[in-house]
Amino acid sequence: MKSSSQSRLGGMPLTLQDLKSHLWMCAEILRGSAVDRTDWKAYTLPLLFFKRICDVYDEETEEAVELFGDADPVEFPEAHRFLVPEGCHWRDVRETPANVGAALSRAMREIERANPDTLYRVFGAADWGNRQMLTDEILKDLIEALSEVSLGNQAVGSDILGDAYEYLIGKFADITKRKKAGEFYTPRSVVRMMVDILDPREGETIYDPACGTGGMLLGAIEHVQKTGGDERTFFGRIYGQEKNLTTASIARMNLVLHGIEDFQVVREDTLRTPAFTDSSTGGLATFDCVIANPPFSLKEWGREVWEADPWGRARFGLPPASYGDYAWVQHMVSSMAEPSGRMAVVLPQGALFRKGAEGTIRRRLLQEDLIEVVIGLAPNIFYGTGLAPAVMVLRRAKPPDRQAKVLVVDASTLFRKGRAQNFLDPEHGEEIVNLVRGFADAEDRAKVVTLDEIEAEGWTLNISRYVPPAVGEDIPPLREAVAAFKEALTEARAAEERLRTVLTEGGWLT
Repeated sequence: MKSSSQSRLGGMPLTLQDLKSHLWMCAEILRGSAVDRTDWKAYTLPLLFFKRICDVYDEETEEAVELFGDADPVEFPEAHRFLVPEGCHWRDVRETPANVGAALSRAMREIERANPDTLYRVFGAADWGNRQMLTDEILKDLIEALSEVSLGNQAVGSDILGDAYEYLIGKFADITKRKKAGEFYTPRSVVRMMVDILDPREGETIYDPACGTGGMLLGAIEHVQKTGGDERTFFGRIYGQEKNLTTASIARMNLVLHGIEDFQVVREDTLRTPAFTDSSTGGLATFDCVIANPPFSLKEWGREVWEADPWGRARFGLPPASYGDYAWVQHMVSSMAEPSGRMAVVLPQGALFRKGAEGTIRRRLLQEDLIEVVIGLAPNIFYGTGLAPAVMVLRRAKPPDRQAKVLVVDASTLFRKGRAQNFLDPEHGEEIVNLVRGFADAEDRAKVVTLDEIEAEGWTLNISRYVPPAVGEDIPPLREAVAAFKEALTEARAAEERLRTVLTEGGWLT
């Protein structure tokens, strides 16, 4: 371990795989603690960020010494992206013999106070001082694991660091398998597909009202880079809101680690207290691109506020108390700029055909010709849920050839099957994007439907109503299918009988 540590600290570039293994080592160390594994990210990720800040600070100090000679670099704060107060450096915490958690907590809080405009509450609310959860021994092991690598700019690029960071976020979502894991992590392939459909351009504003760890905001920036644009034109034009304090902190860290510093991510409940408003109009602030993967069918989403919503977001109808999906949709519609605004939102497929209040809202959105594309995705491609999601694309002003029409896409067979998870691979996302850009019928895959046709179907957007499932060539004749069913049924009954015998002999059944 020592020799590899020395070589990395000696200036050798750090590979993405190398960094991933060190980050996962931190997660493995936390297995020996009393910290619930659903909270590991709240400890590992701030440590990574703290180390990154200190290593970059050291590099900047060395550069300042070269520029200013014998002068104390502390006298030149402009040399640093972030200030690290005296006694709050990584090495200070590393050298602390006891009460390491208290030293770590103090260092993080003081760094936040020294950088109020950029790092306010960025380290989250982890309880570092709780010695019952985190002993000095475990904290020292965590610190030593990250001390083995340099995270300065000379050793690791912000893109690589950010990619490793998102890898760890995904790993946490994967291992916890929490019901709501998808609230804070969306597979990058889905993000890329949604961003490519919206096609953000240089200088446009981007807003995610349920930003989680910031993946969709970063996806928009990466899209501009990929298409040859200058991502710096986004500085000051990136906006996000996230209810969960830890997740909002991770989003801010994630953006900074990717080299983005001029942005606004606010920790607040979007549906109850939207953070971005326009004082000149008295309404919500509006943006060119609005993108989100909000929590599916959220209960207790704030209906009591929307009954007399001061922002007028319930223009198309009041969503039911038990399903917040169309609250998110209407908030995002209210956040679209005129005439450039467009949005993409992930929804449960039930939102495409449920009746009642949701059916009324959906009908009114269609009648106003805001809905442009509906895409049905494969099941089990999101962490933490086996549901088949849908992506709905809306546009403030459709091109003339798309007016009074909706493209319905069945992408339910576009996936790679995994052992416990299905995957939307890049080629699948690319096929979906091409279908949307082409906006034309495609056999067994896509159908351009007029509003008159949708009205005739009762204003449902149920995908199978417009794109019937393909009849597979491998479907057996009826006689063979019935025979196979009877054989499977016989085997199932035999297995049940064997289980009953085992349980009876073991005394479980009497």
